Amino acid sequence: MMSMKGTSTMAKAAAIFSIVFLSLLVAGKSQLFSRTMSRQELGLKKEKLSHLHFYFHDTLSGRNPTAIRVAEAPTTNSSATLFGAVVVIDDPLTLKPEPSSKQVGRAQGIYASAAKEEIALFMAYSFVFTEGKYNGSTLSVSGRNPVPSAVREMAIVGGSGLFRFARGYAQARTHWLNFTTGDAIVEYDLYVSHY
Repeated sequence: MMSMKGTSTMAKAAAIFSIVFLSLLVAGKSQLFSRTMSRQELGLKKEKLSHLHFYFHDTLSGRNPTAIRVAEAPTTNSSATLFGAVVVIDDPLTLKPEPSSKQVGRAQGIYASAAKEEIALFMAYSFVFTEGKYNGSTLSVSGRNPVPSAVREMAIVGGSGLFRFARGYAQARTHWLNFTTGDAIVEYDLYVSHY
């Protein structure tokens, strides 16, 4: 017959074994969190460079605005740069600068007035394409937009659909601006590396 001390020692050993065994199981499963893959596994072929050109219509005024201020600081309206204003957008993208031109997608996201001394926006938005071979694909843009500059450059930080693994840059040029309402038409050139 086994003594109480022997039973206690065996119980402790069994508990330690169980803890070690469970730890190994958990550690084994955590290895499934990530793995190295080849491009071929995802069907990725040769990388290409695409140039996209369109116009962005940012309308803050009227009965059907596509850009709406959703937040502001207590001092925003007394600031010369509207510092602290946050705007949500769902702006149409067209082939030509005329609003009646063929729509190729939407720009959806936010921008905020992020500079106290100059008019500069921080922009985080996606171009959602609705036409041609890129229909259903998106490009995500993030960066600083110093509005008075003739050409502004922002980073393309990713994409979806035919733009998976995208990277590149967007150049923005103001085509038209109403200083009273803030409405603007902006010409965009995108240079995108993707598969």
